[in-house]
Amino acid sequence: MFDNSIDAYLVNSPANRRYFTGIDTSAGAVLLTATEKLFFTDFRYENYARNTLRDFNVIIVKPSEFYDTLVRELKRLDARTVGYEELFVTVNDYRQMETALSDFKLEPASKILADKRIVKTQDEIDKIENSQRIAEKALAKIIPMIKPGVTEREVSAELMFEMIRSGADSLAFDNIVSFGENSANPHHHPSDKKLEKNELILIDFGARANGYCSDMTRTFTLGSPNDELKAIHGIVLEAQSYALKHIKAGMTGMEADSLAREYIRANGYGKEFGHSLGHGVGIEIHESPNLSEKSEIVLSPGMVVTVEPGIYINGLGGVRIEDLVVVREDDVLNLTNFNKNLYL
Repeated sequence: MFDNSIDAYLVNSPANRRYFTGIDTSAGAVLLTATEKLFFTDFRYENYARNTLRDFNVIIVKPSEFYDTLVRELKRLDARTVGYEELFVTVNDYRQMETALSDFKLEPASKILADKRIVKTQDEIDKIENSQRIAEKALAKIIPMIKPGVTEREVSAELMFEMIRSGADSLAFDNIVSFGENSANPHHHPSDKKLEKNELILIDFGARANGYCSDMTRTFTLGSPNDELKAIHGIVLEAQSYALKHIKAGMTGMEADSLAREYIRANGYGKEFGHSLGHGVGIEIHESPNLSEKSEIVLSPGMVVTVEPGIYINGLGGVRIEDLVVVREDDVLNLTNFNKNLYL
């Protein structure tokens, strides 16, 4: 991270603070140099930070005194150029920072920090896999309650409860539970719609535990859905299967996306697959790399991504099947163990 262009990195975003410190706090900032690691926070986290961050210099500061303290530390460290998260700070925050750090040169550094997180360590992969096991256990637990008459909201609530009870600290994102025609909306918010027999059931969800997220989607039914929807499920499943067999290190995100997209297009549903094939997962539920039609990023071993093709027909329904995988040299390691059967 350190060369002749940046002497110190100022890290404000919660995700990057978590990455570099290993703890979650609602307030704080990290300052990184080639020789020191500093963590600024307020009195609420003093004991927690001092007891946890053994290799950090923990500095307790009032919000009103933060920049004065930061300037003092930067001068002590003889830093002249400061990297900041231009993709995180607001215009107002930047103006305040620019004024306070007028004696220093500010350099955008969001990409450098994101690149540090893009390839996961084995410890990170283990934490992501643990979150995935929690999510799958919760889904298996609530399957018996999914019957005609139950609402999307009720299924979502039970799924959330079971994930927390199974060890999640929180949801990785708001659950997506959709029945019937609602499944044509990729990011549908659970409603009071009741499940009817023969309708599709789409559930997209994830757990967050030990700071790391999981993500998966399954689409199934209790009865026998419309013939076109049955055919669509088969197409999505085949497209995903083909992508899972061929994604590997060295290909671009665009090439990975095309593995599933071209199959779906060949079956006449190209326009109905409107989102990318996948995205990175880690501390955040959406992070680099993207598997999309325009992504030129080259996949490397250790990247963790979703593979989630989908087809959505307004007024009829939609199908998405999503697994979470680790990119390897010649293939992927699938962290998702839950079955993909259309029929419960």
